[in-house]
Amino acid sequence: MVQDRIVTSSRRVDDDQQLEVGLRPQTLQEFVGQEKIKEKLAIYIEAARERQEPLDHVLLYGPPGLGKTTLAHIIAREMGVNIRVTSGPAIERPGDLAALLTNLNRGDVLFIDEIHRLPRLVEEILYPAMEDFALDIIIGKGPGARSLRLDLPPFTLIGATVRAGVLSSPLRDRFGVVSRMEFYTVPELEAIISRAARLLQVELEPEGAREIAQASRGTPRIANRLLKRVRDYAQIRAGNVITGPVAREALQMLELDRLGLDEIDRRLLATVIDKFQGGPVGLDTLAAAINEEPETLEDVYEPYLMKLGFLKRTPRGRVVTGQAYKYLGRSEGPAQDPQPRLF
Repeated sequence: MVQDRIVTSSRRVDDDQQLEVGLRPQTLQEFVGQEKIKEKLAIYIEAARERQEPLDHVLLYGPPGLGKTTLAHIIAREMGVNIRVTSGPAIERPGDLAALLTNLNRGDVLFIDEIHRLPRLVEEILYPAMEDFALDIIIGKGPGARSLRLDLPPFTLIGATVRAGVLSSPLRDRFGVVSRMEFYTVPELEAIISRAARLLQVELEPEGAREIAQASRGTPRIANRLLKRVRDYAQIRAGNVITGPVAREALQMLELDRLGLDEIDRRLLATVIDKFQGGPVGLDTLAAAINEEPETLEDVYEPYLMKLGFLKRTPRGRVVTGQAYKYLGRSEGPAQDPQPRLF
């Protein structure tokens, strides 16, 4: 099941980098989905170019695999500037951030993935850099220490995160453009898969694209990953043509159902039903019961299950809905008393 989880995980894995670079759209027009975000960005980019100013700082948030990195590269390309890419965990010390900022040219884009994982000391240095385009450096220690302010060229910071609520208010408030990435519809995923198939020179029928799209959990990264696996199956078993039946057979081999749920998703729902009478159950308790990290549950599993209406978050914990009972072929038990009684 480890391989299945890699296939259906919205997190980036080792072989995603080369695939994503090859299939990544180059312009806003080529980018499929996220229409509201694209419309706003097109206006902001055109206005900034007319004024010959850098674009305001941009924060993109939402579940992993929805195209935050791709949009950052598109913004830089549309603005006609260079982009520097890094991540929150990679910037361990203030000096790391200073090295990045001092090497930027006017208008360049600095993209920080997982920006919510920036160390607090680094984050505090980022405030004047974003607001005043200046970098405050402390030279020396003790009574003889002095502050040195370095002017920076105006630049655009693009931050990406799956956990916008974890960002501190001072950092979040310094972004002029804040956009939430939404899950993709099946028709949008079909268009993405068809475009990827053309680039990969794979013969794909519309019904095959629909089967893959329905199992892609609303996430382009998973759609492209599934296309590769279905392509392998079609190459060996079906004469290199991905039809509807071929796609269904390949997805069944990966133990994915028509909604893209794998064994772990079904086990999560079954655990809440069988061990906790359908809930409510706390996040930490549920994570321990299925041997997963709470953060992984919250960021990777839950968003899609909640989108399907199979899981609800309540003040007292997670609750499985009647739709999940029906989908799993279970009958709902007697309603639980919300307040346990002593007698």
